[in-house]
Amino acid sequence: MLYLTCKNHLIILEQTLKQCSLWSDDAPSKEAMASSAPFACDTMAFEQWLQFIFIPKMTELIQLQQPLPSSMAIAPMAEHVWKGMAQRQILITHLQSFDALLNQQ
Repeated sequence: MLYLTCKNHLIILEQTLKQCSLWSDDAPSKEAMASSAPFACDTMAFEQWLQFIFIPKMTELIQLQQPLPSSMAIAPMAEHVWKGMAQRQILITHLQSFDALLNQQ
């Protein structure tokens, strides 16, 4: 049940990023993708990290039924990055819900 719920969260996250015009057709460079900084904040925008690193990694964990993170805190980064952007509140709220789901398991 947790895997299905997480999959649905990822689908909604992707849809919401697209609705907010934050979805990109162009992937970051290999160098950017190799960043070891939290959220790859030194090489890409937060929404790129969500699209090109977080969503694919979580999708892979779900498909392979691997253990999911039991302590996730993505929403605070979203709150920091999108502070004062009312149009991004829907994304922040969704990420808060996703964090809470995984932190309760």
